[in-house]
Order: sequence, then structure tokens, then C-alpha cells
Amino acid sequence: MLIGAFLWKTGRFTKPVKYILLLVTILLGFAIFSPILPHNFQQLLLRADGFVGFALMGAAVGMTLFFLLTFLFGRHFCGYLCPIGGVQELAYTVPAPKVTLPWKAVLPVMRGLVFILILIAGLGFSISILSFFGIQEFFRLIFSLGFLVFLAVIIISIFIYRPFCRLICPLGAIFQIVATPARWKIRRTEACIECKKCEKACPTSEAGRDDRKGECYLCRRCIDVCPVKDALRYGGR
Repeated sequence: MLIGAFLWKTGRFTKPVKYILLLVTILLGFAIFSPILPHNFQQLLLRADGFVGFALMGAAVGMTLFFLLTFLFGRHFCGYLCPIGGVQELAYTVPAPKVTLPWKAVLPVMRGLVFILILIAGLGFSISILSFFGIQEFFRLIFSLGFLVFLAVIIISIFIYRPFCRLICPLGAIFQIVATPARWKIRRTEACIECKKCEKACPTSEAGRDDRKGECYLCRRCIDVCPVKDALRYGGR
């Protein structure tokens, strides 16, 4: 995340770098399924002891660190370190009609309800709802019903930007809150001519001058369409 922030700040985070990072992250998802991935968030709510408890404690510490770095530098983890987000990001690049939903009004309510449901299922019934999405089966190439469910999520991602990240992922819900007051984020400068091209290109409707950027995944689509050099910059105030 620190390297990503450095690349953004120094202007080295180009489109080729973006896709290289996404591909590496996805490949690592298949090779090393990290315990910090969203699937294991709910496991922290379930009873565990011994080695499992120690591993989950390590995951909790790791997530806390990621929350802190997100508060400072924005959603680099969601954007380029999580293989689940990576496959959805690449899927959205497939040429196809894109569906824009009223996320601004609907997203907070739906995400909050899903988050509460995950908490209740984990704390009250020791049930991991996220396991039904087949994340582990997909990245371990285990053909099953869960594998097909996550494959369906990827197909939906061709048309809707990061549906799992924005509606289901419990870490995403927390990261959105943490990233809203992030110290460093993409900001407009005095060079902006208010052409609104960035707002039309943004898949999460977070490119407006007054938008708080909590749902910004640093996809750089706004920068790619901006006709004025340095009208958009990543950094602090």
C-alpha cells in the first residue's frame, strides 16, 4: 500500500502499472490465498482456538494495519491488493453495456443491512455467509456450486462495477468508512475546467468536486479521460 501511494504521488502509477499489479494480485490469489481476504473476516466472529485462533489473531492485526493505511492513503488494498477486487476490476474492462445503479442512495442501506446480517450470522449462529460465495473454491480451482456462484459474480462484474466489493464484502463496508476522511486521495486542482468528463467516467460516482471519495478504488479512469494535465492529482490538501 505504501508502494502504491508512492507510485501515485510521484506520477508513476500509469495504466500499464495498474494492469500489471492487478494481474500479479490475481495470480497471488490463486497461489497464496491470504487469511486477510474478506472471506475470513467472518471467521473472526466464530469460535476458534489453538493454532486457528492464533492465525485469525494475526489476520485481525493485519486488517487493523490495512485500516490505518487506508485512512492515510485511500483504498489501495481494495483497488490493487485484494484478488477478489482484482478479478472484478478486470472483468469490468470487458467491452459491454455498463449498468449504472443509484448507488448513492441505495448502497449505504444495502451494505449496512448485509454487514449486520453477516455479524448476526457469525456471532449468533456461527454461520459464515461469505463461504456461500465460493471465494476459496474459485481461487483453489475446486469446481463446486460455490465456484459457480463466484463465477456468476465475475460475470455480473462485466456490467456492474465491483458488485461484491460494494454490496457484500464486510471489509469493503469498513474500508469505505475509513477511506472517507483519508489524508491522501484524488483531488481537483485549480487547473480543472469543470468539463465533468471525470464524473461521467467514474464507475462509483465519486469524481465530483464535493464527493468524499470513500468509494474511490483508485481505478484512474477519471485521470485517463481528463483533458487537462494535472487537473486531477493524488495527494493531501
